[in-house]
Amino acid sequence: MRLVRKDLEKDNAGQVTLIPEEPEDMWHTYNLLQVGDSLRASTIRKVQTESSTGSVGSNRVRTTLTLCVEAIDFDSQACQLRVKGTNIQENEYVKMGAYHTIELEPNRQFTLAKKQWDSVVLERIEQACDPAWSADVAAVVMQEGLAHVCLVTPSMTLTRAKVEVNIPRKRKGNCSQHDRALERFYEQVVQAIQRHINFEVVKCVLVASPGFVREQFCDYMFQQAVKTDNKLLLENRSKFLQVHSSSGHKYALKEALCDPAVTSRLSDTKAAGEVKALDDFYKMLQHEPDRAFYGLKHVEKANEAMAIDTLLISDELFRHQDVATRARYVKLVDSVRENMGTVRIFSSLHVSGEQLGQLTGVAAILRFPVAELSDQEESSSEED
Repeated sequence: MRLVRKDLEKDNAGQVTLIPEEPEDMWHTYNLLQVGDSLRASTIRKVQTESSTGSVGSNRVRTTLTLCVEAIDFDSQACQLRVKGTNIQENEYVKMGAYHTIELEPNRQFTLAKKQWDSVVLERIEQACDPAWSADVAAVVMQEGLAHVCLVTPSMTLTRAKVEVNIPRKRKGNCSQHDRALERFYEQVVQAIQRHINFEVVKCVLVASPGFVREQFCDYMFQQAVKTDNKLLLENRSKFLQVHSSSGHKYALKEALCDPAVTSRLSDTKAAGEVKALDDFYKMLQHEPDRAFYGLKHVEKANEAMAIDTLLISDELFRHQDVATRARYVKLVDSVRENMGTVRIFSSLHVSGEQLGQLTGVAAILRFPVAELSDQEESSSEED
C-alpha cells in the first residue's frame, strides 16, 4: 500500500489518499472502511445518451465519484472489494443521492474521509504501508491423498490449491496400484507448488504432514527436479522446511506454525507472533487460569486493575457496525498500551484468528492473578 496524502485535523477528522499495490492491500482497505465514511474513487458508470434524432443509447463512461458508504463486500479468495453507497458530490453523469457500487482495484488510488480516525485504523495504515510487513510464508499441509497449498501473508491464510487423489490400500504382494496413485498425487502437488508459490517473495515453504509423508514427498519432488533440471525448485531447495502436523487439513497449519524450528525461522513474521501469543494464552489457561481471561467484560475488568500483559483481539471486532461498540474496543486497546501492555491484533482470515474468534475474539494474558474477578465468576456460576 502506498500513502499518497494524509490530511488529519486536530480532532482526528480528515482524509487519506492511498494506492493499493497488492491483492492483500484490499484486505487492509476492507478493514479501514466503515459505514458512513466518504469514499472517492474512479469508477465506470453506464449512462443513457440521446442523439439529435431522438434515439436513446447507453454507453459506459469512466468517472470519479464520492460515495457515502452504505455496504462493503469483500471476497477473500479473489481479494476483490466492492463498496456500495449514495453519491454525495455533484457529477455530470450521476445524480446526487443516486446509488452506485465502486469496485476498488489494485494500482488505482482512492481517497477515504472519516469524521474520526481512531488509533487502530491509523496503525493499520502504517502497517499496510510498511514493506517489512510483507514477509511471506507458504505451506503445503498434506497426508496421503490430500494436500492444501496455502499462502500465509501477514493478514490472512489463503488456500491456493487443494489436491485430492484416491490412494488404494497396499495389497499383500502387490503395491503397484498404491505406488502409482501416490506418484500421481505427488506430481499434482508439485505442479500446484510451481503454479501458486512465488519464490521471489516467499522466504520459507513449510511442508507439514503426519508420519513420513512429507519426507517421501520432498524426496520425490527433488529427485524429479534433478531429472527434469527444474531450476526453480533446485535453486529454492533451502527454503523448504519439513514439520509435523496431525493431518493434511488447513486447520493443522496452526500446529506447524507452532513448531520451534518454524518459529525461529519465521521470527520476523506477524503470523508466527500471533500463533505464539495464542499458544501462550492456552498454556496459561491450562496451568494458571487466574491469569488468562477471555470475553469483553472480563478483559475490561482485568484492564481496570491494570493487570493485562498481552491483549489478543480480532480485527473482526473493529468492523462492528455500532459506533459505540467499536469505540469500546478501540478504548480497550489504547488503555492496555497506556498501561505498558502488548496488543496483538489478529487477522480473522488467519487460522489463529479463527481460533481466537471462537473465544469471543478478545482474550488477555495477565501480569498477575485478579482474584476478585475469579471470585465473582464462581459466585455468579453458583447463582446460575
